[in-house]
Amino acid sequence: MALMATTRTKLCRFLTSSLRPGLYFNGSTRSDPFYRSFSSPSSAAAVAPQIQREPMGLEVVGVKDYDDYRRSRYGEITHKALLVDAVGTLLVPSQPMAQIYREIGEKYGVEYSEDEILNRYRRAYAQPWGKSRLRYVNDGRPFWQYIVSSSTGCSDSQYFEELYNYYTTKKAWHLCDPEAEKVFMALRKAGVKVAVVSNFDTRLRSVLRALNCDHWFDAVAVSAEVEAEKPNPTIFLKACELLGVKPEDAVHVGDDRRNDIWGARDAGCDAWLWGSDVHSFKEVAQRIGVKI
Repeated sequence: MALMATTRTKLCRFLTSSLRPGLYFNGSTRSDPFYRSFSSPSSAAAVAPQIQREPMGLEVVGVKDYDDYRRSRYGEITHKALLVDAVGTLLVPSQPMAQIYREIGEKYGVEYSEDEILNRYRRAYAQPWGKSRLRYVNDGRPFWQYIVSSSTGCSDSQYFEELYNYYTTKKAWHLCDPEAEKVFMALRKAGVKVAVVSNFDTRLRSVLRALNCDHWFDAVAVSAEVEAEKPNPTIFLKACELLGVKPEDAVHVGDDRRNDIWGARDAGCDAWLWGSDVHSFKEVAQRIGVKI
């Protein structure tokens, strides 16, 4: 009993300290699935691998201690469900966005350089979208028409359609981890349910089919369908509902500290930062307690 009490004390300290901004660098707030500037926050110290001392003498529990805590409470397999971010974690664009906008746009009269397109894109994407922060409603066409024309100066409908449809093809994307299929199949065989949780429009399902990975998942929670974008806890809660698990029984893995880590924790889920806490899906499975 004394051991459990000590472990709970450490966990409380961990959960409290892990939400204090002073322990982290300012992570990206990117939520755009087409802006290719994903840099893994490898320098982030989400949780040190050993116990550290803060100035006031409080302990921050390490990764191993927390994993041991989960096993002591939930058993050898620490989570009943894995939630996975799409862009930047599961998959990434195969070419930089500005390059594709320019290459396809040349035959429609687009003359801006890639740097100009990228800068205009950033400005357009940062603008408020209507009265809602929800950009990807249904197929997201009105939003993307605005982004494309603002970025390139071209409002040609044929150009937009070609560019829009390009991002539903296998050519536009590739998987981050070549072992992903093997890992997800092993997780599901072990009884761990798997879902994608993404700020995306409804084309995400077409993208997953194009990459032949849609069958890897028990559920897909897309912001355009749920009508809530990460870090809104609603989308994580919806994913848990689709899987039939409680939030505390799920762990979410994503590359954006604000959208993925803070959002998942607000929903009551565990959360690991891709590129910092975990670097491959095999490592994710091992932390959950499934051997690959």
